[in-house]
Amino acid sequence: MRESGKAFTLIELLVVIAVIAVLMAILMPALSRAREQGKRVACLSNVKQLALAWNLYADDYDGRIVNGNTSLGTFNRDKACWVYWSGVNTPERDLFKGIVDGLLYRYGSNVRLYKCPTGVRGEVVTYAIPDAMNGYYAIPGAEDQIKRLRSQIRNLSEQIVFLDEGRLSPSSWTVYYDREQWWDQITARHGDGTNFSFVDGHGEYWKWKDPRTLEVARMDIDEWQNGARLSSMAASAGNEDLQRIQVAVFGQFGYRPVHCAGGVCTLR
Repeated sequence: MRESGKAFTLIELLVVIAVIAVLMAILMPALSRAREQGKRVACLSNVKQLALAWNLYADDYDGRIVNGNTSLGTFNRDKACWVYWSGVNTPERDLFKGIVDGLLYRYGSNVRLYKCPTGVRGEVVTYAIPDAMNGYYAIPGAEDQIKRLRSQIRNLSEQIVFLDEGRLSPSSWTVYYDREQWWDQITARHGDGTNFSFVDGHGEYWKWKDPRTLEVARMDIDEWQNGARLSSMAASAGNEDLQRIQVAVFGQFGYRPVHCAGGVCTLR
């Protein structure tokens, strides 16, 4: 005969399960945030190391900036790029070849440096160089803003050299210079922001403040490329996130920015 008081009653068992469930509900978000924080730190380390590689290249070539494009003459040394974009549906081995054949690989030879830990599945490069750093030179209104030499850069601690674009794409990362409007999408990772590194080698995480920035960041890339980037949605007057990025890319505004507060927008 079983001694009394040695087993859980059904009610006691249910109470224990309920307590465990409550503890899991409390702990899981904290664990998720901690895991994402770790990925943010790893991503920030990546862009800082890429900025170091970028500077080492400039040191070796009398201050000339590495080609920030990705698709000019793929695997053609006459038009060499920092990494190569091989096109959509490219086998993974060719994606890695695009890194190894790039001009920065000798300065940063760990292929893991080129991808954010939360990167797009099947992609091996998620970072990009903005147009202003020897990238695409035919942005309307920004033709005179493309730097070829490190000595042309106005403020080494404030101008972006790498950002987490989310996936590798043709050319370099583009943002308008002469208007308050998005061109390429921005990324929202690590708690609705993204990582940048600057010419002086330091890195920063920026958390987005304007909900319009998140709307652009979360849109399907095909939808963005196939029309949304040319729609009114891309225009973002008074968006402090967009303005901050434009100044960090070009070193100055190419227009009179709008400041919005309390539903009222005025020219600065």
